[in-house]
Amino acid sequence: MFRTALRNVFAHKARLLMTTFAVMLGVTFISGSLVYGDSLKQAAVDRATAGYDRISLNVAPDTVPGAPPATLDSGTTAALAKLPGVSAAAGRVSGFAAVADREGKLLGSGDFRRGGNFAPNAQGSDPAYDFTQGAGPTGNGTIALDEASAAKAGYRIGDTVRVGTNTGAASYALTGVFRTDASKLTPGGSLTLFGNATAQRLFLQPGQYTNIEITAAPGTDVNRLGDRVAQVLPENTSAATGAQLARLQARLSSSDSDTMSQIMVGFAAVALFVATFLISNTFTMLVSRRTRELALLRAVGATRQQVRRILLTESLLVGVFASVAGLAAGTGVAALLQTLFADADSPAAPLVLTPATVIVSMLVGTALPVVAAWIPVRRAMAIAPVAALGAAEHTAPARSGSLRSRFSAALVLVGVAAVLYGALGAGADSRTVIGLGAALALIGAIGLIPLLSRPFVAVLRPLLLRVSPVYGDLAARNTVRDPRRTGATAAALAIALTLASGLSVLGASAAQYLERATTDALTADYVVKAPAGGQRMTPATAEPLKRLPGATYSPLNQSTEYELGGATAVLTGVDPAAIGALLRYDIVEGSLGSLAEGRIAVADFKAAAAGWKVGQSLPLERNGKKGKVTIGAVYRADEQSDLTPSITAPDSLVARYDSDPSTHAILVATDGSPGRAARADVTRALGDNPALAVLDKEGIAAEDTSGIGDQLNVFYALLSMALVIAALGIANTLAMSVLERGKEIGTLRAIGLGRSGVTRMIRLEALLVGALGAAVGTVLGVFMGWALGHTLQESVVGYTLVLPWGRLALGVLLALGGALLASLWPARRAARVDIPAATAAQ
Repeated sequence: MFRTALRNVFAHKARLLMTTFAVMLGVTFISGSLVYGDSLKQAAVDRATAGYDRISLNVAPDTVPGAPPATLDSGTTAALAKLPGVSAAAGRVSGFAAVADREGKLLGSGDFRRGGNFAPNAQGSDPAYDFTQGAGPTGNGTIALDEASAAKAGYRIGDTVRVGTNTGAASYALTGVFRTDASKLTPGGSLTLFGNATAQRLFLQPGQYTNIEITAAPGTDVNRLGDRVAQVLPENTSAATGAQLARLQARLSSSDSDTMSQIMVGFAAVALFVATFLISNTFTMLVSRRTRELALLRAVGATRQQVRRILLTESLLVGVFASVAGLAAGTGVAALLQTLFADADSPAAPLVLTPATVIVSMLVGTALPVVAAWIPVRRAMAIAPVAALGAAEHTAPARSGSLRSRFSAALVLVGVAAVLYGALGAGADSRTVIGLGAALALIGAIGLIPLLSRPFVAVLRPLLLRVSPVYGDLAARNTVRDPRRTGATAAALAIALTLASGLSVLGASAAQYLERATTDALTADYVVKAPAGGQRMTPATAEPLKRLPGATYSPLNQSTEYELGGATAVLTGVDPAAIGALLRYDIVEGSLGSLAEGRIAVADFKAAAAGWKVGQSLPLERNGKKGKVTIGAVYRADEQSDLTPSITAPDSLVARYDSDPSTHAILVATDGSPGRAARADVTRALGDNPALAVLDKEGIAAEDTSGIGDQLNVFYALLSMALVIAALGIANTLAMSVLERGKEIGTLRAIGLGRSGVTRMIRLEALLVGALGAAVGTVLGVFMGWALGHTLQESVVGYTLVLPWGRLALGVLLALGGALLASLWPARRAARVDIPAATAAQ
């Protein structure tokens, strides 16, 4: 049986080529995802743990929830340095520091923009930093920059660099450029070194340190040294070995790479699912073409089980060949991805090919063809040998009354009913009901595609006849000749378009919601914000704006830990005289002017949840300070808004309870129309501080929605593999169809149809299949996007459905373009049919 199966594989290698290629692509995707993810994880671990081998012990204050970060003093540093077995004890200072390039733009990406101290040893060097140019800073007004940041900005030794910290911005002379490890600098971030005294003044207090790094003398047992260190440490302070810190960083660093790997594997599973349609379709056509051959095997004594074993062995061999090739190709793809995404901050790391990756890739690649071929093989076994010997081809067209059609229709009805039930209100479980219903409707709709092929082609038939009467009519007839085959081919494309369209709808809806929630209420010209992980703004940050002529401004001073009317609350202090001109309040009841009278204004969702009303007096308490406050107004607000507070209070009220509130943002309106000059004036008034971003409405919207666009682009790129496999399915179906219709095509050529006519007919058939898949996929995608988006409406007030017509149209065009490209080879093959040989075939 095995020799027979192997002989059949080589005999039909041309027909199985596309199937092998589709499985290979799927295995390439999943093995490449696993290899790339494992390599990323290992590279992240290596980067995160680099440098901790030079640290014997790290001493740091314990973190106390709700308390400000503690520090260590120089006395502790001196005491540790005198312990037996200690070679050096270096006090470290760390804080936020933002560096501007030559044009004043912020350097570094991500949340890591840090400043630290240069702590030279007796030899005048700091083991944590390897200087490639110049030397470390020692006096006031000097700094050193990490090599990547200096290169990005084009700074050289002696240049003046603008640096912003929590205490303000200043210019410094660059004295050195250094390299360091991940214990000090996260890839993509920036690190600025100051002299020891300067760093303490900017980030802590004179004589204070964030942590102390201890280097053990050669031959010293670190564990015993740790015991001696513990005896001289102050309370609430502990010491950890470098190995312990490295293990902790390894666990933390692997989480992001694990997430990305899981996303890629998920999309690889989608690609493999799409490939099952191609594999099943191919084996269906192969079995149909080989009914005579299979019947002959039965006639000479082969049992059904033996014939089934031959066909399944063929599919297994295809899977083995494709898996081996896919695993090799996937490893190459992972290497290519590493090369493409490598940069100075994250250089390419060695590939990691684990046994688990090999096993998973081989199992998936070999099992998939066997599973996909099972139904066609069973269908072939149901054909009687005598009937098969008398038939050139056995087809099973889709029927509306078939079990498959009835089951698919039932799934659609149940799914739609579940979605509508969840949308109309299924209580706390509405999200689950809608999600499950949408999934059932999608599965059922895919199963009904064969039944949709005839009416769909009938709708497009008049257009085809108008564009090309002869070739359009032939293409339409050929497309609906076997609806099940057409439907299976279009289904692969429909799945890819469903996911792409659904993501487009969700992305566009979410982007519009975020943009509206952020900017609709904003009437100020600019919003001043600190970058993520950056400077902590305070009310004093806005003080320089007093000197800006014609400017109206108000900081949004957030103050936490309040008990208001028995409920936990956050108060946002504003300037009562200015806030009405900077932020639009949709007053439901009361007056915003009551803020000037010392009252508060409350968002409607907050008032409704607590049962508060205008004029109600509420007890207010924070950290032992007690008082009363009256509600002067209730306004409509989006709970997810980044600017509109849930409770607005006059800044004088907040100042009585909190002497150091955190300023979330500063709203600024300038005298005259906003523009580049006005924005530059605001920036200069704030001291040209690179740690402060001055954003207009467009900048705020772009900042809030850029992440959605980036994620969608990644998802589109991953879904492109499914689209490629779907296009291969169209090419494979058309190629097999050309083989089956060899006599028919030869006859058409004999009665006058030219090669160009045959080519045009095949291309129109491909476009019809592509159009069917694109139409079904787009409709299902919009439905899925609406259904899943509806699950957000309970918690995200104001979320509405947005149809991104441009992206949806682009998806349809890409599907049609892929179908047209897929038809090139089958059309070329059909046009070169040997007329005498084809017409003479039986």
